[in-house]
Amino acid sequence: MINYIWFFLIFFGILVGLISGNGEIISKAIINSSGNTVNFIIELTGIMCFWCGVMKVAENSGLTEKISKLLKPILKRIFKEAAKDEKTLGAIVMNLTANMMGLSNAATPFGIKAMEEMDKLNKDKETASNDMALFLVLNATCIQLVPSTIISIRAACNSINPGIIILPTVMSTATAAIVGVICCKILQRYF
Repeated sequence: MINYIWFFLIFFGILVGLISGNGEIISKAIINSSGNTVNFIIELTGIMCFWCGVMKVAENSGLTEKISKLLKPILKRIFKEAAKDEKTLGAIVMNLTANMMGLSNAATPFGIKAMEEMDKLNKDKETASNDMALFLVLNATCIQLVPSTIISIRAACNSINPGIIILPTVMSTATAAIVGVICCKILQRYF
């Protein structure tokens, strides 16, 4: 559906530009934006490689393991069925830890594994369990301790202080995660 919306916006934008006699301006804008996009992607790739390296150091130093040890007692309290299975809980912890450290690409396989493990525990295969829904909410609203992607984008756009967003990001994502868990727990009682 989103593809249709984008096509509609681009097609009618170009059409209106051509009808209003701005074809040359549209052509220049397309060419300039293409070049700017390539430069931006190259800068962003370099910065993302740096942050992935920092996160790999954090992983090898045991920082992510320490975070996962802190998370396990909390997750055992909020996940009812998944907390009973160590393999499922381990995948959940690894997914959330990777997300907290800003490694969303590394978190994806753990998220898929966690959903597969929770599906094994699910009695009704046609409907997502409460734990599956809660995991999805936590995955989407995960607390970001190191928002490496946003910092990288800000640095690539020549921000004076790209890391200034760390504290507001931690606060807003923590709020979102808490509200998400509360809403899930309330809705679980009714649905």
